[in-house]
Amino acid sequence: HVQLVESGGGSVQAGGSLRLSCVASGGIGDSTCMGWFRQAPGKEREAVATIYLHGPMTYYADSVRGRFTIARDSPKNTVYLQMNNLKPEDTSMYYCAAARGFRDPPRTRDFNYWGQGTQVTVS
Repeated sequence: HVQLVESGGGSVQAGGSLRLSCVASGGIGDSTCMGWFRQAPGKEREAVATIYLHGPMTYYADSVRGRFTIARDSPKNTVYLQMNNLKPEDTSMYYCAAARGFRDPPRTRDFNYWGQGTQVTVS
């Protein structure tokens, strides 16, 4: 059964960096897309970045493009989110998710597997 486990969150000062990791324990099933969403208190969930698992296609939210980079290590069923030049507005709970297809922009309803989340706090 697909289980997504995130790690790498923490507290950093503005301008700092973090790298989030998401491991799909037990494989990815029929998923062809994995990515990261975030949700801060009182705000709606938003897609941050997604990646097609069989090619170079990626999606980035306008607010993170140029600062964040999503990457995959398919043999390890792992997806990363390198977060550079972090800003206070990046503070959120970050969730890893997987879907059966890649779309730009992603549709939240297509993501049927979700991790428990990892907290990122920027001060």
